[in-house]
Amino acid sequence: MISWRKHYKQTLIAIGLLLSTSASIYGQDGDPKNGEKLFKANCTACHALDKQVIGPPLKGVVDRVKTEGGVGKDWLHKWIKDNKALRASGDKYANEIFEKYNKTEMLVFPNLSEKDIDDILAYTTNPPAPEEKKTPEATAGTEATAASPADKTTTNIVIISLLAIAGLLVWILIKLRQLVKLGQSEDLAGLNETRVKSFSEIYQKYHLIGKGLIAILALLATYGIWNWIMWIGVYKGYKPEQPIYFSHKIHAGENKIDCQLCHSSAKYGKVSEIPSMNVCMNCHRTISEYNGKYMEPGKDKAFYDGEIQKIYAATGWDPQKAQYTGKTQPVEWTRIHNMPDFVYFNHSQHVVAGEQAIINSFNKKNPNNKIDVVCKACHGKIDTMNVVQMANDFTMGWCIECHRTTEVDMNNGYNKEYFKNLHDKLKKQYPKDGGKITVDAIGGLECGKCHY
Repeated sequence: MISWRKHYKQTLIAIGLLLSTSASIYGQDGDPKNGEKLFKANCTACHALDKQVIGPPLKGVVDRVKTEGGVGKDWLHKWIKDNKALRASGDKYANEIFEKYNKTEMLVFPNLSEKDIDDILAYTTNPPAPEEKKTPEATAGTEATAASPADKTTTNIVIISLLAIAGLLVWILIKLRQLVKLGQSEDLAGLNETRVKSFSEIYQKYHLIGKGLIAILALLATYGIWNWIMWIGVYKGYKPEQPIYFSHKIHAGENKIDCQLCHSSAKYGKVSEIPSMNVCMNCHRTISEYNGKYMEPGKDKAFYDGEIQKIYAATGWDPQKAQYTGKTQPVEWTRIHNMPDFVYFNHSQHVVAGEQAIINSFNKKNPNNKIDVVCKACHGKIDTMNVVQMANDFTMGWCIECHRTTEVDMNNGYNKEYFKNLHDKLKKQYPKDGGKITVDAIGGLECGKCHY
């Protein structure tokens, strides 16, 4: 009895030690799932798991620092929290890494707790397997396979029905021909021989009607030619393919990137120029593959990754060495919006001075299709376009109509001061709608404003 109790106590002690050891191991190793969230939030700007970005790949970093520098997790905790202080302390391995990666200083993360860092390191040691996602194409293919027998049956029924209708029509035509032959008497045959058979005879008989028809046709032809000429250069709906696929829906729509981050000249200059490839590389230097949730129908991750590689080829960026090679390839973009040489249009005037006035006017005229950015008034809802297209006519009449209906914002600092002495005069001159002043009242219809 005493022996049994002794072994029982030993067993309990052993189980307790095992549980405590397991708990301590788990606490030390961390939670990979939480580590994945922390990694994506704090590390992906400079690091990836399996390839070099700005910094080295971090998969297996715990084993790597142990092998290379003979250091462990405690060292990694110090490095992540404040690598600058660690280097200043004279740590040999820390300074070696700093020199190895071109003296690129890593950010400090004093906000991360010890557990947070353990979770991140657990993720780099044993990243969770990615969940399989069913693509729309696969789902559609399954549905198509399931529905294929029913589709074949329906197709056969339609073909048989059409053949039956065609046979019935042929039979009706034959019967009608027989009835016509039976009903044609000798008197009717003689009358057919006396009918007018030449065009000249018909014209002589009905020349007044003929001249009237010719006049109408001439007017219609003239109108058609005039209408065709008037629409030369109007390319609403034009959306050419570009040498590098760029989806505004992904960038401006899904990722909420401000238009002026790329098209900065629209706010400060006449032309909203095409951004240089260096602007693309501000982000894509660290984004070498597409991991977004949205995908355009017919496109997959491999397609988007391939387009990013085209950016690297154009700029001469080597993602493996994280440096430029100096070998660039100019990108021949196809221009979509292009004003004629005889038209002056200043983007900054509309984007800065007219921003709120244009937005208010557009939303008033389109209550069910409101906009939040001034660019959309002319270029359409660009944040929903995978391929950019010309959303409006961009004719002179279209511009004039906008100037006639857009109310000037007299409360902004510029207009309030500049038109200080003109307010009363303009209100008397334009008393409609309680003295509201539209762009045409301040020179918006003057020829010299746009044609110089």
